[in-house]
Amino acid sequence: MTDSIDKNATQYSSLIGKVVFITGGATGIGAAMVKAFVGQKAKVAFIDIDEQASATLITGIESKNDGAQLWYRKVDVTDPKTLQLAILEASKALGSLDVLVNNVGNDARQDVENISAYDWHKCMQVNLDPAFFASQAAFKIMREHASGSIINFSSINALIGPQQMTGYVTAKAGLMGMTKSLSRDFGGDNIRVNAILPGWVATDRQLASWLTEEEEQKWTDAMALKKRIKPHDVANLALFLASDNSSMITGQAINIDGGRT
Repeated sequence: MTDSIDKNATQYSSLIGKVVFITGGATGIGAAMVKAFVGQKAKVAFIDIDEQASATLITGIESKNDGAQLWYRKVDVTDPKTLQLAILEASKALGSLDVLVNNVGNDARQDVENISAYDWHKCMQVNLDPAFFASQAAFKIMREHASGSIINFSSINALIGPQQMTGYVTAKAGLMGMTKSLSRDFGGDNIRVNAILPGWVATDRQLASWLTEEEEQKWTDAMALKKRIKPHDVANLALFLASDNSSMITGQAINIDGGRT
């Protein structure tokens, strides 16, 4: 399943020429956001450890979008110094930094009795820590022009607490608290911080790993809207939160789950 750039998406004039940095941008929701921001004529930087998927994404975008401005680096987000350096390098290469999307995550399942200290800390290093260190680096750049939007990716799993995802759920709940706190810390410099809480999004990875027909039916039964949430649906919300149309929205956790919660 490949999400192409949505030609019917709302066009935000305030995003033209803006510099957007996305973590975990090679596949799934991340790739949909890279495409969506390119479709807004923004300059897009993204990082991911999957070089092959990143190269495929870039080639596909450039073949359909003349003049697309893309920047990519292979980065392990569990290394805060490398992560922050990538943000600095991207801002210099593209001219600034206006939007940070903390998307990277890993929702691997594990029985709670088998979680080691290493497993626990590794989960936080992927699902929680990068959002803070990326936001810290972005703040130093954004405050120079007294504006910016930081978008953290939490999950409705932080609200419903499914089994075998204790570490992931804890990290995503932490992101909600971080969002609220950073919105206060950064608000004086006109930098907004919000969180998106997706429901079960039908990405290629989810369809291949966990979103079986049976599980999808159970999930859909609990939704008000009886249809799949697709990556571009989430990307459209990110566009709004990045744009000036949401200029008075900060410190919020916004669900996009078809009425599941």
